[in-house]
Amino acid sequence: MLDASVWSGRIYLGGEWVEPAGGETYPVVEPATGEELGRIGKAGPADVRTAAQHATEAQRAWAALPHTERAAVLRRAGDLWNAHADEVMGWNVREVGAVPGMAGFALGVAAQECYEAATLPSYPHGQVLASEQPRLSLAQRVPAGVVAVISPFNVPIILGIRAVAPALALGNAVILKPDPRTAVTGGVTMARIFEEAGLPAGVLQVLPGGADVGEALTSDPDVRVIAFTGSTAAGRKVGEAAGKHLKRAHLELGGNSAFLVLEDADVDQAVNLAAWGAFFHQGQICMTVGRHLVHESLYDAYVAKLAEKADHLPVGNPATDQVALGPIIDEGQRDKIHALVTGSVEAGARLAAGGTYEGLFYRPTVLADSPLDAPAYCEEVFGPVASVVKFSTLDEAVKLASSGDYGLSLGIVTRDALRGLELAARIPSGIVHINDQTVNDEANAPFGGVGASGTGSRHGGAEANVEAFTETRWVTVRSEPPTYPF
Repeated sequence: MLDASVWSGRIYLGGEWVEPAGGETYPVVEPATGEELGRIGKAGPADVRTAAQHATEAQRAWAALPHTERAAVLRRAGDLWNAHADEVMGWNVREVGAVPGMAGFALGVAAQECYEAATLPSYPHGQVLASEQPRLSLAQRVPAGVVAVISPFNVPIILGIRAVAPALALGNAVILKPDPRTAVTGGVTMARIFEEAGLPAGVLQVLPGGADVGEALTSDPDVRVIAFTGSTAAGRKVGEAAGKHLKRAHLELGGNSAFLVLEDADVDQAVNLAAWGAFFHQGQICMTVGRHLVHESLYDAYVAKLAEKADHLPVGNPATDQVALGPIIDEGQRDKIHALVTGSVEAGARLAAGGTYEGLFYRPTVLADSPLDAPAYCEEVFGPVASVVKFSTLDEAVKLASSGDYGLSLGIVTRDALRGLELAARIPSGIVHINDQTVNDEANAPFGGVGASGTGSRHGGAEANVEAFTETRWVTVRSEPPTYPF
């Protein structure tokens, strides 16, 4: 499936693996070792224009196919994710730095996303409207046309397929721009899966590239919808550019999720949840628990047990060792994490665990007694860092959890689940988990955040996907033409 002789130095354009217009390539690097695993083509703005032309032509024929044929392609794609799981998982571990459990989870979600998307071609795509005239009046959902999907490095399979699959299923063509750092896992794999599934040429194209490719996608006249997952700073630029060109932009952005531990919680259970939510996949997940808000009666025990767990979690190369955490994606990201940690300690936080690294392997870190203006508490760290703060009343907990710009995921631990729901109703967040941590994902569930975390639930579930990747048009039908007064 991923034979390098097929994709080495190339991009996927118009149904073929070709050299990019500029002839340049990116190295494919294993972060755990620094080893170069291959080279992938580096797309440029000229390739975007070519891809958009291919996509526009291919989309019409794809949308015109019977819904059963489009559904069959998606079902075959789901089967192929399962059939080639071992091979793709190996790339996911080495290129992304994911531990095998995370890599396997991503593959399971990818297959399920395709199976869920396979239900969309036959989903009701309209409504019959009341009309004051003697006519049939319909609100009809039609494909948007060409959809650009811009996916990040951290979980490239899930964060690509959750937009690619439903957009294709609903009759659109897709141009996928994966992050160049994980372009094989997040791009080549996607292209090869759908190529083998029988998707017609030009309906899906893959252009690994930099900001210039993203800018070209937002400005190209044939691209009508942008589905972007990434940082809030980059998302603001994408949203601004899309608005300038009158395009819809679905933005799934950063987070600094709060995890509330109420006074009736079991500390050991809460710490188990917290460690997973804060340190899983090296904290490189938008839903990662960043702010641990713990009732004062449990605070000291919570900090001590979370720090002890952090100190005992093994960190290393997930391709060769049994580890809980793999490498950070690159030096730039590692240095950003470390700057936030050291800045927080300088601001008054107490380093209870971690705060050190070797190469790209960053130790899981616990910052206790964090000031509310400490950078690791206020900002999205995108690393294995837990900032812990105490509260005394529920009103104070609500105030702490609601502060800041982000509103992606929220976790609440309490023995009284209804009390947890009542508390969650007071805190703005796109996702809420009572008696669970913040990192969860299911293909049939709507996903998205509020505030600086994005433009709401635009991925997952039939209704959200239909809303995201179709346009609505009004259609009327009369049996005879009316007569007008002039």
